[in-house]
Amino acid sequence: MSSSRLRRWLLAVVGTALLAGAVVMVNSAPASASDNEITRKVKTKVPPAYPDIARRMNISGVVRLVVVVSPNGLVKSTKAIGGHPLLVSAAEEAVKKWKFEAAAEENSGVVEFTFKPDN
Repeated sequence: MSSSRLRRWLLAVVGTALLAGAVVMVNSAPASASDNEITRKVKTKVPPAYPDIARRMNISGVVRLVVVVSPNGLVKSTKAIGGHPLLVSAAEEAVKKWKFEAAAEENSGVVEFTFKPDN
C-alpha cells in the first residue's frame, strides 16, 4: 500500500472515530444557572485557529464553552457543553488566551464560537 493511500485511509478512520465522538459531546451537559453570557468586558480576544483536519473534512458548527474567569481577568477554566471535539479543542485553546476586565469576584458564563470552513 502506498504511503499516500495509507495516509488517506488513516485520515478516514480517524475522522470516522471523531465524528462518532461528536454525537456524545453535543448537548451532553444540562443547562445551568451559569448558562448565560459573561458580563465582564473582554480586553483581549484571541480568535480560534480552524484545525486543518477539520477544514479538510469540511467540519463546521457551533462550540459552546462554560468559561470561569478569575478576579484578575484571566480564564481559570473551561468546560465544553456542545460542539465537535476537533472544534472544541481549538475554541478552548483560544479562549484560555482571552483577558477580561478585573472584578471583585470570579464569574462564569457561556461563550460561543461558530466555525465555518473557507472554501
